[in-house]
Amino acid sequence: MESDYHFKFEELSIYQKAMIFGEIINKQVKKFPKDERYELTSQFKRASDSIALNIAEGSGGTDRQFYNYLGNAWHSAHECVSCSSKAFLRNYIGKDENEENRRLLTELTKMISSLRAIIWKRIEK
Repeated sequence: MESDYHFKFEELSIYQKAMIFGEIINKQVKKFPKDERYELTSQFKRASDSIALNIAEGSGGTDRQFYNYLGNAWHSAHECVSCSSKAFLRNYIGKDENEENRRLLTELTKMISSLRAIIWKRIEK
């Protein structure tokens, strides 16, 4: 997203990937049945958006705060795994979409875990 105003967390590749993932899910859930609007659709959208939101919110605090917010992002990513699996089992998304979601979530959770490990080393000093 282009803007005349810049925030440091927007430079983080983990944040950028999380933003893209949230938009992918936003497109996918538009195909879900209307009776899922306040159920799985809402849950999946909120969980996928929560990954980037927690990264952004935590980045402005102390190392310990950022570490904790990254933990929240990690939990949201795992919630997305379940949401994607449910969507696949209910035939709302295909196997390829589910596999791509899982690939992206694997990448995101590895990045989150790695960043948390780096921050933890700074906290321990």
